[in-house]
Amino acid sequence: MADVRPGVVTGEAYRAVIEAAKAGGYALPAVNVVGTNSVNAVLEAAKQAKSDVILQLSNGGAQFFAGKGYPDAHEAMVLGAVSCAHHVHLLAQKYGVCVALHTDHANKKLIPWVSDLVGHSEQHFERTGQPLFSSHMLDLSELPLDENLSLSADMLKRMARLDMSLEIELGVTGGEEDGIGHDMVEGADNSHLYTQPADVLAAWERLNPIGHFSVAASFGNVHGVYKPGNVQLRPEILKNSQDLVERTAKTGKNPLHLVFHGGSGSEPEKIAEAVSYGVFKMNIDTDTQWAFASAIGTYVRDNDRAFRFQIDPDDGKPYKKKYDPRAWLRLGETGIVARLQQAFEDLGATGRSVCA
Repeated sequence: MADVRPGVVTGEAYRAVIEAAKAGGYALPAVNVVGTNSVNAVLEAAKQAKSDVILQLSNGGAQFFAGKGYPDAHEAMVLGAVSCAHHVHLLAQKYGVCVALHTDHANKKLIPWVSDLVGHSEQHFERTGQPLFSSHMLDLSELPLDENLSLSADMLKRMARLDMSLEIELGVTGGEEDGIGHDMVEGADNSHLYTQPADVLAAWERLNPIGHFSVAASFGNVHGVYKPGNVQLRPEILKNSQDLVERTAKTGKNPLHLVFHGGSGSEPEKIAEAVSYGVFKMNIDTDTQWAFASAIGTYVRDNDRAFRFQIDPDDGKPYKKKYDPRAWLRLGETGIVARLQQAFEDLGATGRSVCA
């Protein structure tokens, strides 16, 4: 296995992290971030859990990182992601954790966003011999399969020159993620949420000769948290896909690198089953948003007057230490840290870091 050092892992080191997870029967949480508070909380959580971690940005998260007041929305999405990447490159090494840096769902209209980010990685590669990001995702699952794979192949050809990985989606993960997809309809026919193994084989045959890639195959998973019973996870679809590729391409066991989208709220036994079929990455966003918000909400309720008055009108007591953003933002961070300890445990990743 490659010598994996703390910091942002790319190329051979990123592949070593993936292979260690699959061989060890565990997976890594891929946590969506929107600013330095959530980034730092993820780094702290990974260090505490002694685990590697995947940190990722959606297009909206990247734009928020640059500032919603930035006048050019596209440029903000690019610069926000680049700014976040530099922040992570600097701090991950100092925290002593291995971080895979990734961007989340990008549909056809967001291909220019990914393309511009690859451009920044090309520049970074020229200076350092390393891309800025470990991987990017193209979610073209709403397109016909051939168009999905053709556009993905074009992007992977460019990324492979930088030793980067591409994540694709086959089938449609339900729910909505930063404007990509659509909200679930309770009680509706959700048969489109299940990927066909034959499509996965087509992706393998098209992309594997080009470079490293992973597949977000849909097995009933959705973004967000929904009423029990509305979401029916069928991890056996992942096994069927692995078996078909293994049998057809005559590979070793579980050749596909699989991704579990919409991990928030999933049952631990379904998570464990999916991981046993080669899932190395589970996205978590809704649950960490809630952990951040609920911790702050409790603090605000407990210190109600501090958020209505600078100075108490009855006794003249100043509330500066109470409403100082560092006080309540830190509680949001610790909420994320605590929730991620559960995620590391559920995925079997606690204490499994491959960092040297």
